[in-house]
Amino acid sequence: MKRAIIMGASSGMGLEVAKLLLADGWRIGIAARRLSVLNTMKDENFEMVEVAQIDITKEDAPNRLLDLVERVGGVDLYLHASGIGKQNADLDAEIEMKTVETNATGFTRMVDAVFHHMATNGGGHIAVISSIAGTKGLGPAPSYSATKAFQNTYIQALEQLSVSRQLGITFTDIRPGFVDTALLADGGHYPMLMRPESVARGIVKAVYARRHVKVIDFRYRALVFFWRLIPRFVWRRLRLVGRTH
Repeated sequence: MKRAIIMGASSGMGLEVAKLLLADGWRIGIAARRLSVLNTMKDENFEMVEVAQIDITKEDAPNRLLDLVERVGGVDLYLHASGIGKQNADLDAEIEMKTVETNATGFTRMVDAVFHHMATNGGGHIAVISSIAGTKGLGPAPSYSATKAFQNTYIQALEQLSVSRQLGITFTDIRPGFVDTALLADGGHYPMLMRPESVARGIVKAVYARRHVKVIDFRYRALVFFWRLIPRFVWRRLRLVGRTH
């Protein structure tokens, strides 16, 4: 039986991926700061689900994660779906620091913990939901786009490290565009908005195929292609509205 851990499974894409893996016969460990949704899934699938309350910004988070892995019986797939993001054109310091604490420090804390576990237990697969926001620095969301770029690069570096040490750990970097989750529940207008259910199907498909990088969906793949072609002197003059994922 395959075993997966989903960090950030109480809502949005993490929750939808958990449902899909469960339907495919995976035994799963689901974790988040809020337990109500997780406990409901546990009650409905008692033998196949383990639950943990984990705040990735806390120093005890790795130990809680490893305890969850033990209760699940191991981990073949770790999906990191935990993150925050806000528009912050006024550069409010509290928003910036909380974003860095969660999307960079917390992210590193959890991915490193599962990397070490897999390195000593025969390998595995690590998938991270980052964002197309890591492609360029977005003025409306400085810390968000910067931390997503950090995640993109960090995963790439760990993949190289795994190959060089022959650890058998593979990676998938999932980069969605605008997804209709709580992160975008601010009344703003977001074009090409995607449903978390459809994005989750794309995530699972990419994980099963062991894709290294997957931009979701085809419209955003085209957008990112053209973003990369825009010279810096042009990009810095653009007036951007909204944020991704």
